[in-house]
Amino acid sequence: MDIQNIRAFLAVSETASFSRAAEALHLTQPAVSKRIQTMERFLDISLFDRIGKSVQLTEAGQALIPGYQRILDELEESERIISNLHETTSGHLRFATSHHIGLHRLPAILGKFSKQYPDVDLELQFMDSEQACQQVLHGDIELGIVTLPSQPDKRLSLKKVWNDPMHCVVAANHSLAAGKVTRKQLLQKPSILPSYGTYTRALINHALQLDDNINILIETNYLETIKAMVETGLGWGVIPDSMIDDSLKVIDIKTTKMQRELGVVFHKARTRSGPANALLQLLSGNK
Repeated sequence: MDIQNIRAFLAVSETASFSRAAEALHLTQPAVSKRIQTMERFLDISLFDRIGKSVQLTEAGQALIPGYQRILDELEESERIISNLHETTSGHLRFATSHHIGLHRLPAILGKFSKQYPDVDLELQFMDSEQACQQVLHGDIELGIVTLPSQPDKRLSLKKVWNDPMHCVVAANHSLAAGKVTRKQLLQKPSILPSYGTYTRALINHALQLDDNINILIETNYLETIKAMVETGLGWGVIPDSMIDDSLKVIDIKTTKMQRELGVVFHKARTRSGPANALLQLLSGNK
């Protein structure tokens, strides 16, 4: 079975369209159709039902997907191993990061990487840290540069790059901005916090001993949005030390310390590509 035919089959099954599959594979639609027809003749069975403009997998086609996906995964793993034997770092690196890290931590590093490794094609996706970890586990991306989970999946390797201290803040003209503030006083006021279920929210919940009775005005995964809302005086929030400026007042709660760890996650069972190792090396030098 030709590997290019398998790629065409999986592309059509994923997109439910011969034209979209052709676009993804940089082929013409007739070329994709021919590859599918070749497979169907070889297997002596229909893989897709073509009803008008609709393309649907047959039962046989559905049954073939897991095995053919494993074939491609093993092929890509073999190619990565061979790639690591070459001295020149080149190829494709698919990775993800959070919006905050992409905005505040990565630009200079990626600029340096591109200059040192011009033959590497970078594919950067922005997503929540939790989603990035799941995509690493599923093999959709090779690296995630994210807020590190406190209780990671055992299949993941974690490499800390930055400490990220965080503080409770209010607007400079907020009623809590003058004098000392207790935890009880803070929790009586409306809050603007990261969404429940995120690594950052879990850290905040633990540090401030938050429960379901907390007065939450807004939940958002974007720290820049939290800062902007806090600046208007709507409530208190928690943001990294690196984002605090004169528009905000830090509220120090006695015995409370919050610090995220930012870094890289990758799958223990996946052989890292040359580009991935090169990026990890650059990140290690920026601790």
